[in-house]
Parts: sequence; structure tokens; C-alpha cells
Amino acid sequence: MTESKKRALVIGSSGGVGQALMSALQGRGFDVTGLSRTGQGLDITNEGNVSDVFGQLDGSFDQIVVASGILAARSGPEKSIGAVTGDELAALFAVNAIGPALILKHSKHLMPRDRRVIFAALSARVGSIGDNRLGGWYSYRASKAALNQLIKTASVELRRTHKHLICVALHPGTVATPFTRDYPQHTSVAPKEAADNLLNVMEGLTPEDNGSFFDWAGKQVPW
Repeated sequence: MTESKKRALVIGSSGGVGQALMSALQGRGFDVTGLSRTGQGLDITNEGNVSDVFGQLDGSFDQIVVASGILAARSGPEKSIGAVTGDELAALFAVNAIGPALILKHSKHLMPRDRRVIFAALSARVGSIGDNRLGGWYSYRASKAALNQLIKTASVELRRTHKHLICVALHPGTVATPFTRDYPQHTSVAPKEAADNLLNVMEGLTPEDNGSFFDWAGKQVPW
């Protein structure tokens, strides 16, 4: 009897990291489905749209990866509290925190209960409150910290019904994409390398890692 292919779902599949994850997963034998605004019209900030798109998906997935996110919306990362605006905060929270929360909500029916399943959202080390030494980047930091709390909280609830669930936040490092091209001072890696690093981490996770925050090398990041 031939074993069926594992299935993966990548949200944000049109972005640099999302595309690389799609390719890397396919290279590892996964049947991969991608969702993005440009490809499938997915608007993660609109719950009705999220519900409609995810309601059209059948079966279950062994890995669900949220690779969507923005670094800045209107004004760029803030260096001081004086530069913070409500519009920038709201825009980043909508994409970086609210969007993944809606995806979690509407993908629950796609998570198998009888076997290992990973739900991973790409976060950022700067979203760590415990690791914040430099300050600045208020909206991005706060939105990723909110994402981390949502992942942690969902990991507690969903584990009650999905015993084999691994719900985690992952820091991919600085990836050389249009997302980061205005910040050359940060050492970056190619999307393909970042994707392989992330998949290597995910392959090594166990249900005991549920509710954790890891970097691209598999090291735990403080909340």
C-alpha cells in the first residue's frame, strides 16, 4: 500500500520567503497548497474573506505555515515614541497579528487530530520582550509580540483537542527579500537558505515543543 503524500499549506506564498518555502516543501515530497492575496485573493485582514477561502479547502494538512507579514506600512519603522502613529500601529497589527489569528481560527478544521500537525507563524526576534535591548521599531515589535502571545494562547487551547499539535512562532532571521532591502546593515540569507533552515527546525519539533518560539537555528527565543 502506497503511503499518501504529506500536505502543506503556505499562507503568503507569493512573497520571497513564501515562494521559497513552497519550493523547499515540494522538494521534500509534500503536496503543497499556496494562498496569497495576488494568487488566490486572500485578504488576511478581512475575516469574511478568510472564512470563504479556507472554507473551500478540503482534507487536512500536516503543516500550515503563515509566511505573510509587513515591516512597515506608511511611515517606516519608528526610531522614537514621537514617531509612533495610530495608523501605523493599526496597519501592522492588522497584518502581523490579527491576520494570523484569523488564519488560526479558520484553519482549525484543517488540522488532523490523529497525527502530528505543525502550525507555524513567522515571527521576529525583535518581537521578543525579553530580548529587547535596543528599543525602536515600535509598531513592528508590538505587532510581533502580539502574534507571539496569540500563538502561545492558541497552543494551550488547541492542544486539548489536537493532542499531536505543535503550534509555534519561528524567527527566520533576516532574509534577502524586498521586505528587508532598505536595511542592508543586517546580515541576510537567501530565501532558499532561510526556507531550508525553517523546515529543518520544523522537522525536528515534537509535541513537547508546542507553544514555543524558535529561531532559524532551532534555538529557543525568550518571549
